[in-house]
Amino acid sequence: PGLCRAGLLPSRTMSGCVLEPRPPGKRWLVAGLGNPRLPGTRHSVGLAVLGQLARRLGVAESWARDRRCAADLALAALGDAQLVLLRPRRLMNANGRSVARAGGNGATVSLCQAELLGLTAEEVYLVHDDLDKPLGKLALKLGGSARGHNGVRSCICCLNSNAMPRLRVGIGRPTHPDAVQAHVLGCFSPSEQELLLPVLERATDLLLDHIRERSQGPLSG
Repeated sequence: PGLCRAGLLPSRTMSGCVLEPRPPGKRWLVAGLGNPRLPGTRHSVGLAVLGQLARRLGVAESWARDRRCAADLALAALGDAQLVLLRPRRLMNANGRSVARAGGNGATVSLCQAELLGLTAEEVYLVHDDLDKPLGKLALKLGGSARGHNGVRSCICCLNSNAMPRLRVGIGRPTHPDAVQAHVLGCFSPSEQELLLPVLERATDLLLDHIRERSQGPLSG
């Protein structure tokens, strides 16, 4: 199947909170940033990584919609730790509301999603595209500025912190500035898709290795 539906399998609706009780080990939230209306685009490569992560962890068929935070969630075990995978159902510029809050049906937001999970910002991973890196390049860092990325900016604003670790997936930058928007919102070309498939694998490896290491040590690792 093409990447234009990557990571966007149908989901059931959560009737209750499946996130409690908190497991005895560490818990991490991994959010794939993107635009649910534009799957398979370069700007939504974070969703493609999350889809690959779900397949690797055996939860690709387990997505459940949580209307309180306008997102699909899937739970997976990683040793003694628990991973909560989150793919927002809001536009990129509002992804932070799905990551940070629980709300639904237009009601006033009453809970912070990170609070619901009992997490700090350091335990929330963001996976997103990076114009300043060529396709195939990955970088994982702890915290920092949004670097012009609207989805990351939304998360920083809604979580009131810039401490979240980010996995940045290179999508390359076009030579002409006027072509940036079309490039970001466009689908990967067939030749780019051949390069992207192993990138999704490596991105998944990088995430899992980093989370495993941090699960065994202090959060600053």
